[in-house]
Amino acid sequence: MVLSTKLVALVASLPFVFAVTKKLDFHIRNDVVSPDGFERRAITVNGIFPGTPVILQKNDKVQIKTINELTDPGMRRSTSIHWHGLFQHKTSGMDGPSFVNQCPIPPNTTFLYDFDTAGQTGNYWYHSHLSTQYCDGLRGSFIVYDPNDPLKHLYDVDDESTIITLADWYHDLAPHAQNQFFQTGSVPIPDTGLINGVGRFKGGPLVPYAVINVEQGKRYRFRLIQISCRPFFTFSIDNHTFDAIEFDGIEHDPTPAQNIDIYAAQRASIIVNANQTIDNYWIRAPLTGGNPAGNPNLDVSLIRAILRYKGAPAVEPTSVATTEGHKLNDADMHPIAQEGPGNLGTGPPDMAITLNIAQPNPPFFDINGISYLSPSVPVLLQMLSGARKPQDFLPSEQVIILPANKLIEVSIPGAGAHPFHLHGHTFDIVRVSNSDVVNLVNPPRRDVLPINGGNTTFRFFSGNSGAWFLHCHIDWHLEAGLAVVFAERPAEVNEGEQAQIVTQDWRTLCPAYDGLAPEFQ
Repeated sequence: MVLSTKLVALVASLPFVFAVTKKLDFHIRNDVVSPDGFERRAITVNGIFPGTPVILQKNDKVQIKTINELTDPGMRRSTSIHWHGLFQHKTSGMDGPSFVNQCPIPPNTTFLYDFDTAGQTGNYWYHSHLSTQYCDGLRGSFIVYDPNDPLKHLYDVDDESTIITLADWYHDLAPHAQNQFFQTGSVPIPDTGLINGVGRFKGGPLVPYAVINVEQGKRYRFRLIQISCRPFFTFSIDNHTFDAIEFDGIEHDPTPAQNIDIYAAQRASIIVNANQTIDNYWIRAPLTGGNPAGNPNLDVSLIRAILRYKGAPAVEPTSVATTEGHKLNDADMHPIAQEGPGNLGTGPPDMAITLNIAQPNPPFFDINGISYLSPSVPVLLQMLSGARKPQDFLPSEQVIILPANKLIEVSIPGAGAHPFHLHGHTFDIVRVSNSDVVNLVNPPRRDVLPINGGNTTFRFFSGNSGAWFLHCHIDWHLEAGLAVVFAERPAEVNEGEQAQIVTQDWRTLCPAYDGLAPEFQ
């Protein structure tokens, strides 16, 4: 009996026994790439776009040595990286947004991102968080697998071959495109849409499409990672349906559909049963919104990949797009029981915040009358230096103080199409956009939600001290001021390492960055 008890205890602890610290080197450098056949200078991770994928197991820690080797004067030469969707509990300084959580990493400088995944699993990604730099290429996937996934019985295959990235791509360099945007008011339109880093533009070379291989009779968990700077994509596979089981790292009850709208920075897992005739089928992801007709290079029908059954010839599909089919509705998604649906309660919030979006001075945006500008001193550093009240922050009007252990409700009345991302948290979307239905029992949970003209409301709990960005994930809109910062539990932040862990590397970033000539910033 004693031996049996020990064995039970050992088995229960296995995921923790095998948790490791994974060490990676990220060489951030300038390379010439041509994902759609058009050669251009770009910012890559280890010479590739999308960048090196980060693949972890539940409870792993990660240390990513980031070596800034950027030299191209046409693009930003300092950098920072956000690990999108990771909570960064006690490590707000590792979250990445420039001037919110850190100063940028100067050229010829190495910085160590060191953090714990702390039990989170699912689909995440990383990207530059300095100006519009990730539009020049600094972006990639970040997956945390769960060996004890409660939905594992629904699929047979889930590995690196089932990760699918969706990206927009620009032939213009981001700083130039951004300046044109500010001068003309026209948001940059991508030249191409890419699936797994490859695509075609109108009149361009016939770049081979990405191929996703399947075997008839098996069920596949496809992990869709949306790494675009602007548009959303409508994803579907000819002749196939799917069950959606995950949003932004949170597993949900399986929900059937035939296509899914996936917005900038969102992620979703879908189960696809390879139960059709052995053949090739088009995977389609036309982008929507943002005036695609305004760019003569962009043909949304070319945003495709190939689903190839084992035994099918290596040719392009002849399958026909489904013109009708059920579109996944966020409101129909409910977190699985293990995720605690409705755990924020059905009562009134402790703190209600309304964020009114306006554009009185196009192309710049306001939230509650303020257009976000990056502070000269990162908000987290201000908190570590003792800032606790609104008047302690500079500039104070862009920072919202969140007290400890409160139910926070945020309402955004609308005004345009914007995918909003909250750092350091997931949230319950208690009212999806353009709906009058309030769901306080089992609402969908994620970290990016679309604002599509109508009022949207979400709730979260203020249990994670630090500085957390809330912003539109259309990178051009963020640069035009569509953001606020939450200073969460500020009284705790400067109480030592028990509350917030910062490294000496982190502390040296601001003096080093401030000492740079402007062209290197």
